[in-house]
Amino acid sequence: MRRRSTLFFFGSVLAGLGASRDAGADGASIAVVDLQGAVMQTEDGIRAQATLKKLFDKRQQDLDAKQTKLAKMREDIERQSKVLSREALARRMDFWQKEMISLQTVFVDYNKELSKKQAELTQPIIQKMVAIIGKLARQNGHDLVLDKQAAPYARPDLDLTDKVVSMYNSGESG
Repeated sequence: MRRRSTLFFFGSVLAGLGASRDAGADGASIAVVDLQGAVMQTEDGIRAQATLKKLFDKRQQDLDAKQTKLAKMREDIERQSKVLSREALARRMDFWQKEMISLQTVFVDYNKELSKKQAELTQPIIQKMVAIIGKLARQNGHDLVLDKQAAPYARPDLDLTDKVVSMYNSGESG
């Protein structure tokens, strides 16, 4: 609900600013940037993606192997369910369930690790980009630069994403 009201507020502000500019008043200048997309278009962002992919692929192989092992274990339990005593079947099912919970815990831990690593790799890129965005905003007289995801619509000429990526890749800073 809060996000919707925030978007409504930004929409109202944008509509008001647009109306005042259309009326010839001295309005605010607004631009947009696809920050996440820009990060992934930079050379550093591409390297970060490759690093994350290697880490993810390794983790995924581990998870797949454990999942396959547990699936075989479950099949064995089901096949032997008619010949095992109730107690033996219950013990094997109990062990299988504990292993499944362990696998789920490992999955959650891997996701947390990947998220942490992603933040670690992209945060310096984002900081540099924010400085570049500030520099561009000052140069172009923009009073406000929004993340493109927060703006349901923006004219293409207001999008600074390509310029930000170009400046970042050329080594410019804010």
